[in-house]
Amino acid sequence: MKILVRLPNWLGDVVMSTAFIGAVKQLYPMAQVDVIIKKELSPIASLIPGLTQIHSFSKDEYNGLAGAYRYGKSLRTEKYDLFFNLPDSLSSAVMGKATNAKQRVGFSKEGGFLLLTKVCKRPKNAHRVDEYLSILEQFNEMPVTGRKVMLDPETREPNNLVLLNFNSEAESRRMPLDKGRALLKLLTNTFTEVRFGLIGAPKDAVFLEQILVDAVNQDRVENYTGKTTLVTLASLMAGAKVLLTTDSGPAHLANSLDTPVIALFGAGNEHNTAPYNKTNLTVLRAGQLNCEPCVRNECKLYGIPKCMELLDEQRIINALSLYLNHA
Repeated sequence: MKILVRLPNWLGDVVMSTAFIGAVKQLYPMAQVDVIIKKELSPIASLIPGLTQIHSFSKDEYNGLAGAYRYGKSLRTEKYDLFFNLPDSLSSAVMGKATNAKQRVGFSKEGGFLLLTKVCKRPKNAHRVDEYLSILEQFNEMPVTGRKVMLDPETREPNNLVLLNFNSEAESRRMPLDKGRALLKLLTNTFTEVRFGLIGAPKDAVFLEQILVDAVNQDRVENYTGKTTLVTLASLMAGAKVLLTTDSGPAHLANSLDTPVIALFGAGNEHNTAPYNKTNLTVLRAGQLNCEPCVRNECKLYGIPKCMELLDEQRIINALSLYLNHA
């Protein structure tokens, strides 16, 4: 049997989908499992255990519904038996239909139900990982056990770093600049024997440079922003003591590598999108505002995310102390 899985379009969602891939391999141990993934994220697919082929898809090259159909059609020679559609977009359903896979299964809220052979019902108030796995459960009419988000890094060499991620795709989940500066000062003054590493994508470089303006203890702070690929970032995380992070893709990436994670939540809903593996995970929220969580990408009430500003710094220090003392 040949199975094709259309992976989601965001880093955190791709990482969370690894539990789905693991369950597919468990249910179909003799099957070949391939994936379609957005080109920018394709390097991370090389760290997902059990895959045979990784089909990289560029929206610039295959634009719109016509492009999605053209790309799906290019995979017809693979003769897939089963197509799982994890994004619920019409374009991904079109892509699946164009592959001529015999069975096409997944969610669809944009009309793609006409293109799938089985449309699954999205469970309410479920974690994203469990949403994906429900597709498999509904298709096979049996429960999925052994749920775990997992990536296999290229290396796991200890670097003794405390990694810090103040960034997020959504402005409402990003650490406010003044809060980030104050937190960095507090962390470096409190943990005087610890080396810190700031991480981020190239587009985060200006923000992180602003965080570092006049920062104390810079001799113990390494700025990795824009200097890593997804694969080398995974290896950096795998060797770190702990990651202190906003609600973002890197939070899920570190969690999938069994690296301890302290996740700081503001606008996002931790019940749906917190890192999935509960071992070595601490989720912190201020919980002082009626609007938490709003799940908006921008803070409409305060301009900057006040829910992030109100995070108790002592709680952060205490959580970090536990992981560092345990290590």
